[in-house]
Amino acid sequence: MTSVISSPTRTIRIGSRKSQLALVQTYWVQEQLQKSFPEMSFEVHTMSTHGDKILDVALAKIGDKGLFTKELEVGMLNQEIDFAVHSLKDLPTRLPEGLVLAAITERENPADALVLHEKHKGKQIDTLPEGAVIGTSSLRRLAQLRHHFPHLQFKDVRGNLNTRMAKLDAGEYDALILAVAGLQRLGMGDRVHQILPKEISLHAVGQGALGIECRADDAELLSLLKAIEHPETRDRCLAERSFLRELEGGCQVPIGVNTEINGDNLTLTGIVASVDGQKLAQDTVTGVAQDAEQVGKELAQILRKQGAQEILDEIFTQIQRGS
Repeated sequence: MTSVISSPTRTIRIGSRKSQLALVQTYWVQEQLQKSFPEMSFEVHTMSTHGDKILDVALAKIGDKGLFTKELEVGMLNQEIDFAVHSLKDLPTRLPEGLVLAAITERENPADALVLHEKHKGKQIDTLPEGAVIGTSSLRRLAQLRHHFPHLQFKDVRGNLNTRMAKLDAGEYDALILAVAGLQRLGMGDRVHQILPKEISLHAVGQGALGIECRADDAELLSLLKAIEHPETRDRCLAERSFLRELEGGCQVPIGVNTEINGDNLTLTGIVASVDGQKLAQDTVTGVAQDAEQVGKELAQILRKQGAQEILDEIFTQIQRGS
């Protein structure tokens, strides 16, 4: 590949959260870029974000606007780092002025996974006993699972993946719901007892993909980062992010999606659910993959007519009241 960088002596500074998963993802991006541009130098710089520091409060109660991204974004705007690697599901759909989503990498399996305590080995989510305690920090997962399995109990769980798994293995929970992609990236794919089908749990917007954010005026870096972009994943995620943006929902509201591309067509399914799982607005739209963002907008408008806005307004009111 011909280098698109005009200054081969430039050292590119990559920003990352300090968590194990974030570093695995960031070092993967570093490796891919180093392969494509061996004459360049890529350094990883780590930062702790607000979401990393507050581990004893449910995510929905501490706000989600830039919860895992703000410090990295400040670092870019202050010229301390050149770009940041995010789990795309953590990246708000509206970015600070001066920053852009430069590339989206090939997606791992975006589905949710059921991870069981050993005493339930062999079971699936629909065969767990009544009252089994399921750990999740996601309102999206909570709402959908409450809808399908009202006989189960749900309890918030925070901390990095290793901390959560330790709590599960110690018996604090009967099961956890986690992202398949995170487990696979950390070499824990063998802990997945069941990949939840989309009929039970539509995944988070951008789940399984990495989003690369950088300064909008850094033309040579924007050009370089296209080397690791995956066009199909990009189109799927742009549709999902457009859907979320149009509904003005953050990552901590019960909005789930599923996207598929067949030829030139993109099919997007979306759901908005009340936290108790009693109210659902769900539909599917198919459009041209090249116009992915319009597909997302169209689906959001359809769900609004089905009551999605009323559901979201009710949730925001509950969050503001601290309930």
